[in-house]
Amino acid sequence: MTALELEQPTDPRGSAPLRGLLRRHPTLMAALACAVSFTAFWVAQRLAHVTMIDLMVYRAEGWTARNGEDLYDMVATSAHLPNTYPPFAALLFTPLTLVGVPAMRTLATAGNLALFVCVVHLSLRLVGRPRRLPRPAATLAVAALLVWVEPVWTTLRYGQINLLLAVLVLWDLTRKDTNRWAGIGTGIAAGIKLTPALFAVFLALAGVVRAVKLLRSGAGARAAWNPWLRQAAVATLTFLVTALLAALALPRDTHRFWTEIVFAADRVGEVEITANQSLRGALARLLHTHDPGAAWLVVAALTAGLGLTLAVRSLLRGRRAWAAVACATTALLVSPISWSHHWVWAVPMLILLGSEALGRSGRAARRRWTTVSVMGVLFSSFALWWVPHRWNHHQELHQNGVQMLLSDVYPLAGLALLALTAARLWRRGERPGPDRDPRPADEEGAPASPAA
Repeated sequence: MTALELEQPTDPRGSAPLRGLLRRHPTLMAALACAVSFTAFWVAQRLAHVTMIDLMVYRAEGWTARNGEDLYDMVATSAHLPNTYPPFAALLFTPLTLVGVPAMRTLATAGNLALFVCVVHLSLRLVGRPRRLPRPAATLAVAALLVWVEPVWTTLRYGQINLLLAVLVLWDLTRKDTNRWAGIGTGIAAGIKLTPALFAVFLALAGVVRAVKLLRSGAGARAAWNPWLRQAAVATLTFLVTALLAALALPRDTHRFWTEIVFAADRVGEVEITANQSLRGALARLLHTHDPGAAWLVVAALTAGLGLTLAVRSLLRGRRAWAAVACATTALLVSPISWSHHWVWAVPMLILLGSEALGRSGRAARRRWTTVSVMGVLFSSFALWWVPHRWNHHQELHQNGVQMLLSDVYPLAGLALLALTAARLWRRGERPGPDRDPRPADEEGAPASPAA
């Protein structure tokens, strides 16, 4: 650059070309931002020397199933980790044995990043966003930002399947009510890991309430058979099919899982460790005990009742996104073990809260953006790892008050989300939000939203 050029007055609108480029090519610019973010993410994971230890366990399960050995006697990796999933999962993991470990790790990372983009896309679809920007551009832009939240980082660090399960469930929840295939994804997810089965329970409860209302209004039994009941039935039937396939292929393991392993909650790992972000883990740390016993059963039952009630009422009022997030949050809270990477549902949560903030102005918008910021900090701070923690050392049983708060960031965030859901349901005179279903689903299969 010459001295003459340096002396020229600067354009106060120097960013105008960039703004113009963003307006003309939003998807291209978002794709570039996403590529840069994902590349940095991949490099950071490699520099951190991630072990992908759970992926190695999945591979061991696949080998065990192929060789006809006992799935629930095997242990894998130097940590001697056991298999805790239903035997159907081991059948799905057998393809992992067909490639070498380096290739498997590369494919798993690339596949998880692709699944993460799908989670963002389906979450935006669920909330009816965006309204003006092309959805691919919004998907890639949001993915570039949210890939750094702790549950996503840890999912890829361990090579976990949480993003796959979220995609299967979200795919169902964003189908048209008339879609006969809706429910299959939830059933498959429950066949891999039991926790997603709560979505079928939630849909069944909502369907029953709707059917009762229709019958009371004078509608016939045929009219009472509604899409939510059908979706719950499809999910249940699909789950039973996965169990049957596993029973045919692995009869001994299937029998042992459903008569023994399914009841061994402590087989998964130590309840009190900070990685366990369920209510049971929080109570174990609070009470300084390995097993909170009856206290957890009472709290879990109350939370399950409250969470399902909120989810059902949200769905009945046409707020499908709030219903989905409330159900997911309930499942994570009441599960005996919810590792931090299970909380990938933080992504739909943050997208929903951000969508709510976009739909407001003035003081209401500031309050909602504050909520989004606080929740975003909780899920991206890695705060739960700031406390002393070592496997098999039980350090979490001796935490002080501050350490307990840091160890319980996700349960606290989940309870706050349920409180927000309740406040939204019972607030009077509220206008429909962006996830409201005021009319039939649109041509993409997502709930239609009011015009911008």
